[in-house]
Amino acid sequence: MSVKAKKDRVQYTCQSCGHVSPRWMGHCSECNEWNSYVEEVVPKKHAKTARQQSETPSVAVHLSDIDFKHQERISARSKEFNRVLGGGVVPGSVVLLGGDPGIGKSTLMLQEGVGLANEHFPVLFVSGEESIRQTKLRADRLGINSGHLYVLAETNMSEILARIEQLNPKLVIVDSIQTVYRPEFESSPGSISQVRNCAYEFIECAKKQNVPIFLVGHVTKEGYIAGPKVLEHMVDVLLQFEGDRDHFYRILRSIKNRFGSTREIGVFEMTQKGLEEVLNPSSLFLEQRKENVTGSCVICTMEGTRPFLVEIQALVSSANFGLPQRTATGIDNKRLSLLLAVLEKRVGLRIGGQDVFVNAAGGVRIDEPAADLGILVSIASSFKDQIVDPRAVIIGEVGLGGEIRTIPQIDKRIDEATKLGFKRAVIPKLSQKGIKSQSSLKISCVDNVEEALEEVLN
Repeated sequence: MSVKAKKDRVQYTCQSCGHVSPRWMGHCSECNEWNSYVEEVVPKKHAKTARQQSETPSVAVHLSDIDFKHQERISARSKEFNRVLGGGVVPGSVVLLGGDPGIGKSTLMLQEGVGLANEHFPVLFVSGEESIRQTKLRADRLGINSGHLYVLAETNMSEILARIEQLNPKLVIVDSIQTVYRPEFESSPGSISQVRNCAYEFIECAKKQNVPIFLVGHVTKEGYIAGPKVLEHMVDVLLQFEGDRDHFYRILRSIKNRFGSTREIGVFEMTQKGLEEVLNPSSLFLEQRKENVTGSCVICTMEGTRPFLVEIQALVSSANFGLPQRTATGIDNKRLSLLLAVLEKRVGLRIGGQDVFVNAAGGVRIDEPAADLGILVSIASSFKDQIVDPRAVIIGEVGLGGEIRTIPQIDKRIDEATKLGFKRAVIPKLSQKGIKSQSSLKISCVDNVEEALEEVLN
């Protein structure tokens, strides 16, 4: 047998989709990405997993015969964190938290870990990116401390599992999954094989010991979780920590949740003492609003079960430098183009030669169609140089025919506007029947865009 045959097998794995090929390929046939394959050395002998070592065969049972007692969720330090998780941390679950560098992932996890740690609830914080002293320095800066939170600066998977078995914590935080490695694999930490196998072992540990594990994950320049896409499918909950360096608030968004809604978000504010939860985000987004300015109006959008009041700003000016610009911040550019076409075709506003800039104030991202009418009103306000009623909240989805379509959960939106002192609401005519509670707001029901503009423009 030749020396070459005794060597470990080499395979090539696509970093985008995880497709495995026996040879290098410049173009991935699965996801159509170029130059995405990396070389990985696969040992011939792999350590058997706990599932392979088990001698007890699996048995299929009737769903009605499964004996299950309801498990109480673990209440986290902040209400916003509990909201996004669906009511608290589920024992035995694996949560993956991703976000841009410096957004506050480690700060959030350290704060939540300290908030949960007590005599009967020890927490293990595994730091693969910082030393023990650096973690202590971060805790001192945040003004937090706990005698029941253990800090482990380790990246070897075997050592981490040994410490988990030794300490028997009630919660494990790993910062981050890209730094953990298995010495059996010759690939470097953060590679597809390392991330996939280490995450699988953490999942096995969580299910076997019924301990929740939080994994902090890096993101690529496109904003996706670094590593194989299968990592997102393996975990129970996928959270995205979003924010803008130019603003002090952060948004924790649920992308995947096997135990709750994926439409919930939590709002935090970055302060000198770390992340503080924001219980009334609407007032935060509207606190710097100027009322007597054209191109400004307030909309109400829903994130899960929570209504948000957000200011939409628009600026329309003559295009003096060739092709007119269409720029949107916090709003989908394609949606803006569609709404501008409706405004020009159905209302008759000639804005084809104008520069149009639209911004969701505060840097919040709006994806709900119920914001359509507010966007059109703010654009028309700037174009006509007319002020929108400052005490009105505008809600409605716009169709291609210029009609205003009905929207869900109109009751919650009106209640939120009433709490913040608004006097008027412009809503779709078909949504009027969804109003069940009594409100002091003056309700204006409109059927198309032209009616809405007549109602709110002074």
